[in-house]
Amino acid sequence: MTGASMFQTANAAGSEDWNQLADACLARLDPRADATLGFVYASDHLAGEFDAIIAHLRGVSGIAAWVGTTGLGIMGDGQIHFDAPALSVMTAAIPANSMRLIDPTARGGLDAGLAAWVAARPGCTAIVHGDGRDAGLADRLDDLADLARCATIGGLGSSRVSLPQVAGAAGMGPISGAVFAPGIVAAIDVTQGCAPLGPSRHLITRAEGGLIETLDDRPALEALHGDLLRLPVEERDAAARRLHVALPIAGGGDGDYLVRNIVGIDPSNGTVAIGDSAEPGRELIFVRRDRAGAAQDLRVMAARARRRAPTARAALYFSCIARGPNLFPDPPGELDILRAGIGDIPLAGLFCDGEIFGARLYGYTGVLALLA
Repeated sequence: MTGASMFQTANAAGSEDWNQLADACLARLDPRADATLGFVYASDHLAGEFDAIIAHLRGVSGIAAWVGTTGLGIMGDGQIHFDAPALSVMTAAIPANSMRLIDPTARGGLDAGLAAWVAARPGCTAIVHGDGRDAGLADRLDDLADLARCATIGGLGSSRVSLPQVAGAAGMGPISGAVFAPGIVAAIDVTQGCAPLGPSRHLITRAEGGLIETLDDRPALEALHGDLLRLPVEERDAAARRLHVALPIAGGGDGDYLVRNIVGIDPSNGTVAIGDSAEPGRELIFVRRDRAGAAQDLRVMAARARRRAPTARAALYFSCIARGPNLFPDPPGELDILRAGIGDIPLAGLFCDGEIFGARLYGYTGVLALLA
């Protein structure tokens, strides 16, 4: 157990018995903390037992409200558990009238009363978990984007099997989580895992769907080659193996962009296909996955968030499954860098199949919430 009475965290690994893992976490939580909400992240090894885990946590702790999902990897405080049976929980004492749950099993849209609840509390923050396999995800993200003056962050669960979620009720659905009144979430931020090849921003001038024919009125592949040639010779091969595109967010800062995969290149006609809609008139940047750049951006983001919330007492962190030990295999690891910036406060989190920030779906990023 770590942290002040309002926030407590515990994580457990090393056993394939979910009961042992849940009991190990519960044993580290102080029952006198008067917690009203629990976050729970389970590795996908435990996906089949997720409902039983929630029932056990609820029954033993007395905490009725739990939110969470499963991932290929989870994190708790300074530990990462990747591709192994593991459980991470955080409990918090949050007034009942300062939060509203988003039930994953609700198929007809968000709770009809949620918009009115948020409108009466300008400055709310939604922390959500989603299922990228569910066709209703885009509609629910649009619904969240429509909530007046409500920031939305979180991540998509990741699993090789089923992808259960919980928010009040446990089940399957496009999205789940909780909306918090102002004052509960002190700061949110996002860090990129890809760095631009160079200073060039290209204008998409001809495209259909995800197929880009021309950038700046020349073949898209020609623009890509031009950016690669600006790199030092010794960096070009590695960059070519880790290429992606970034679509800048209108009105965002220089580092605010959505990273998308390059899904195909046709040298015969110079086209480049990406994993998103490529709209003519939109800007595009060629980027590469880069450990050094990602580490530096993470340091800057963590320090920036901590400056905005110097008294924050806990954190939730959602990182792409391509990050963690995959991008930071050697010390300092991703959590080491993050905690050096935000401090040794209780932390729980998930490795995601897509990250959510501003109700948009990001990739290769880390999304942070500091809790007051």
